[in-house]
Amino acid sequence: MFRIKKLDIFVAKQFGLLFVGTFFICQFVLMMQFLWRYVDELIGKGLTIDVLAQFFWYMGLMLMPQAFPLAILLSSLITFGNLGESSELTAIKAAGISLMQSMRSLIFVVCCVAGLSFFFQDVVGPEANRRFGRLLIAMKQTSPELEIPEGIFYDGLPETNLYVQKKDLDLGHLYGIMIYRRTGSYEDQAIILADSGMLQSTEDKKHLMLTLWNGEWFENMKTQDIGGTAEVPYRRETFSHKIILLDYDGGFSLDDVSDLSHSAKVKSSIRIIHDLDSIKLRCDSIGRVYYQTAKEYILSMPAVTQADSTKLQQQLAEGVTYDSIYVNLDGEHKLRAVKEAVSQAQMAVNDLAMKSDYCFYENKEYRNHQMEFISKITLSLSCIVFFFIGAPLGAIIRKGGLGVPVIISVLVFIIYYIFENSGMRMARADEWSVWFGKWISTMVLAPMAIFFTFKANKDSTVFNMDAYRLLFMKVMGLRQKRNLTRKEVIIDDPSYAHDAAVLEKVNESIKLYDERHKLLLLPNPIKVFFRPGDDHEVARINEMLEETIEDLSYTRNRGVLMRLNQMPVIPTHAHTRPFRRRWLNILTGLFLPTGIFFYLRMIRFRIRLYHDLQTVWKVNKELVPLLLELSAGK
Repeated sequence: MFRIKKLDIFVAKQFGLLFVGTFFICQFVLMMQFLWRYVDELIGKGLTIDVLAQFFWYMGLMLMPQAFPLAILLSSLITFGNLGESSELTAIKAAGISLMQSMRSLIFVVCCVAGLSFFFQDVVGPEANRRFGRLLIAMKQTSPELEIPEGIFYDGLPETNLYVQKKDLDLGHLYGIMIYRRTGSYEDQAIILADSGMLQSTEDKKHLMLTLWNGEWFENMKTQDIGGTAEVPYRRETFSHKIILLDYDGGFSLDDVSDLSHSAKVKSSIRIIHDLDSIKLRCDSIGRVYYQTAKEYILSMPAVTQADSTKLQQQLAEGVTYDSIYVNLDGEHKLRAVKEAVSQAQMAVNDLAMKSDYCFYENKEYRNHQMEFISKITLSLSCIVFFFIGAPLGAIIRKGGLGVPVIISVLVFIIYYIFENSGMRMARADEWSVWFGKWISTMVLAPMAIFFTFKANKDSTVFNMDAYRLLFMKVMGLRQKRNLTRKEVIIDDPSYAHDAAVLEKVNESIKLYDERHKLLLLPNPIKVFFRPGDDHEVARINEMLEETIEDLSYTRNRGVLMRLNQMPVIPTHAHTRPFRRRWLNILTGLFLPTGIFFYLRMIRFRIRLYHDLQTVWKVNKELVPLLLELSAGK
């Protein structure tokens, strides 16, 4: 029977407080990133506070499902990082409670958040998208004077096309103006040219006041139908200053926009499934009609008489080809046949192009509905996947705060965003299947979550930076330094006389080793990579030296400690062969690039061993008299 324990409440409280804070941070970052797309619709439009409040409210509702996974990732990382850094996680494991048991309350909370995310996408999100779209269209129409482009005709004004050669945004002036005012007929139309002008909204937002300087006005007059003439009279006016009022309702009109109702973003999952069947049925029916039309399509030959058609059929039945028939025609009939063939081929191409565009649009609409339906599922599941990435990583790294967790969260989110965005683009372009494109981010992150959870549950040191640092130093041959300090509590002093005798023996062994082995000479590559062999003599010297250093590290004499820290750390195998395993050495030697690298590395270690042994010999020469003096002083 499942019982709520104090540990569950404790972990849930730690996570809950962090989740609320990180959620608002992630929501703010996403809203700021989303806001840059619509900053042009907000600045300089004279929007009221209530309109801006609606804009940010609907934006926040749409972005909440995207903020949930990020907040879960960051808060779970910080929660278990804090528990590990303060050794609370160690105490939990010492009490016999596994990592998965300590996470069970958060698993329940995260599943609830995933359900809440699906609710927002399926119920709240569609309505928020619909209202946001209608509000955005209304905002774009609030101040059209700011949206007039340079160098092209702007048709955003009723019954008016406006051309502006250049704009001055600081002064609000327009230069090189051409206005074409149109009505339902050719008559009563006007063309206005002006050197400069200014377009402003009236206070009631019902009209636009266009102030023009130095221009001309050409206008067609209504015909009086005098004398049955078809000519249309016009007038021409030259002005230095003129003000024109254009009818325009710049206020907000939140009527339904027909285009928004067909978008998949404004539909719930049930409606998407229903519309998918309808779209598929429509696509199938259109395909069958096009197929039947193609089967029954017969090239018409209007220039051929019935008798000629009968004769042509007889010739074809006798085995005569079209090419031979065409060759026997005279020049006029050849030209007419070619023109007719080109005309009908062009008609067929245009018909197929139109049908192809329509089928592509229907297929794209079908894919968009599929993608929106799958997104509701994958975005909800990403909450769970991100939790099983964040919580184990926090338990492994054991770093709390906003430093390392933020960096890891950003890296994980970048991986997620790259695969999610790439899959969405490929699926939208019909280069990948929709299911593969939308599930690829989950398929990539889910194995990562399983791997991190398994490693954290086994107390793995997969992210122990010290282990990676030591491995890197070992591969690159970087030197490790001794750092011996005086012990605060010393029970027994070292055996100085015995240690001095051992160091003298070490010096004798170094002298004999130097005489037998020529470390400064190049080694034989065949022996290095293809023959086994360890340098047991160096290993024995190093073993005696390390045991003596360990015993002398308990001394109270600072001079001894200073000389011990001068002792190098001797690698005992790097100067003989690259690896301990023979088959690895053989593979390394056969592959020339790596073989050259490890051969040069081994030469470096031989030279280093030579200098290290010389250093040990010199330090021992100074250390032995000091040890004998300390032994006599006892």
